[in-house]
Amino acid sequence: MKGLGTDEQAIIDVLTKRSNAQRQQISRSFKEQFGKDLIASLKSELSGKFERLIIALMYSPFKYDAKELHDALKGLGTNEGVIIEILASRTKVQIKEIIKAYKEEYGSNLEEDIKSDTSGYFERMLVCLLQGERDDPRCYVDSAMVLQDAQALYAAGEKIRGTDEIQFITILCTRSATHLLRVFDEYQKLASKSLEDSIRSETHGSLEDAMLAIVKCTRNIHIYFAERLYHALKGAGTCDGTLIRVIVSRSEIDLNLIKAEFLKIAGKSLSTMILEDTSGDYKTALLNLCGSDK
Repeated sequence: MKGLGTDEQAIIDVLTKRSNAQRQQISRSFKEQFGKDLIASLKSELSGKFERLIIALMYSPFKYDAKELHDALKGLGTNEGVIIEILASRTKVQIKEIIKAYKEEYGSNLEEDIKSDTSGYFERMLVCLLQGERDDPRCYVDSAMVLQDAQALYAAGEKIRGTDEIQFITILCTRSATHLLRVFDEYQKLASKSLEDSIRSETHGSLEDAMLAIVKCTRNIHIYFAERLYHALKGAGTCDGTLIRVIVSRSEIDLNLIKAEFLKIAGKSLSTMILEDTSGDYKTALLNLCGSDK
């Protein structure tokens, strides 16, 4: 970055081929050696989508999620999709760390900010997810309680006119994934349709999106993220925010498993679609993060 022009390729090579922990170390060393903040220096040298991607890589995981939530809440209008994606897919331990990072970085309370920007049952659902009360997936699953929850959901949605949203919110936001999977099976037997179909017919808007995201993340989180990536890339224009966030936040967790599901959904690989849809340094950096198709 010193001198005439910026060597983008060097930035790509160094930052996309290191782990997040290594990037944090590079950031600290940069500050010690040059007395400058690396994120601020990168921002002053780069621009556009490439800058957005490189800056995303420089945050530690919890700070990055906190930043994405802050941007989603504080921008023009609330970006519900981002809030749903993060809160529905993170574990309760991760959510606690995100709340802490949000407070440290922005000096405000995430729950309060969500409450002031959302309303109704959607707000209640997000607040419920923020409590991080979801049971441990390793917990013993009580068959009687599984049946009770399935019956409660059936009574709350399909059986009566109108929907008892609170029942749906409570069960979806507080039960463990292993428990919920059993509930989904029992629900299918009772209602002769999937819980997703019932959610689609009984709710709408952001509340529907949030409920479906929880069901999808519970069934298979890799398919959930593969679908997010596919919808970000297909059609006219690319939803770069989603593309960057999913690739950066899952790159050291389960991106290879997401790529395998992506191939089934799209009929072509993630890197092929990135090649078709993006260009320049942005494309090079994304492809490095994606790794090979093998």
